[in-house]
Amino acid sequence: MSVDVRTWGAPFRIGATSYIVDAGLVENARFLAAHLQDVQLVLFDLPDGPSNLPDAATVEQLATLGARHDLSYTVHLIDDLQSAPAADEPATTALHPSLDAARRVIDRTQRLAPAAWVGHLEGRAVRARGFAAEELPAWWAQAAQAVEQAGTWAGGVQRLAIENLEGYPPDFVTPVVERTQAARCVDVGHLWLDGRDPIFHLRAAWRRLRVIHLHGVLADPTQPNRDHRSLALMPEPVIDSVVHFLLRNDYRGALTLEIFGEDDFWSSLAVLHASIQRFGD
Repeated sequence: MSVDVRTWGAPFRIGATSYIVDAGLVENARFLAAHLQDVQLVLFDLPDGPSNLPDAATVEQLATLGARHDLSYTVHLIDDLQSAPAADEPATTALHPSLDAARRVIDRTQRLAPAAWVGHLEGRAVRARGFAAEELPAWWAQAAQAVEQAGTWAGGVQRLAIENLEGYPPDFVTPVVERTQAARCVDVGHLWLDGRDPIFHLRAAWRRLRVIHLHGVLADPTQPNRDHRSLALMPEPVIDSVVHFLLRNDYRGALTLEIFGEDDFWSSLAVLHASIQRFGD
């Protein structure tokens, strides 16, 4: 299919994940380079199991594709960041495994000069206890320490974009971002999943906003795996409210279609293009 988002006139860089075609990182980047401006590398590295962490030769191929096609990269860190063990885990002075994984990913992908490394903050323990007010200061402090540590490997904490997750207050990460001066990734699909208006949260994050994740959500709350679906599932006014806000405010960061598979990729691109075309009508 002949689609090239560079002809659409949007100020932001439109991208998708490295899981669109059933192949590896390089094959996905090569496929997407003909259509998009950015690729989010989605990586995994399971203990004693499979890993798609790129070796030096793979990174060099990705860099070559980027230079040849004006293709930029964002990189999603593997594990949710934390610097201290949870309350039910034994104390240790060793580097937390999430940070060790972050260091490996950052080291492997520095050559690509990513627009951002995107990361989550590990918060399941405080969520399980209802976000108790007396626990939050200690959680914010250890999370900030984790972000600052990862930032030293990334060449500056502003190159880390901290993402909101579903099931958490959208401003849960804000004290950590403000304390560390990290960047933000606003996941619009997660906000839709929680029934929240993305515009308020895009405005709140605007000064630090480097990456936006966009994906459709199944309306039926009883269905499993409701998010990371085609944008075709979303009503036209809902899509337009986000896309037109970004166009009106001249957003210049990455807009990642965080979906997986060719069918959802093509249908999401069609929805995004139609929304851009409606802007100003």
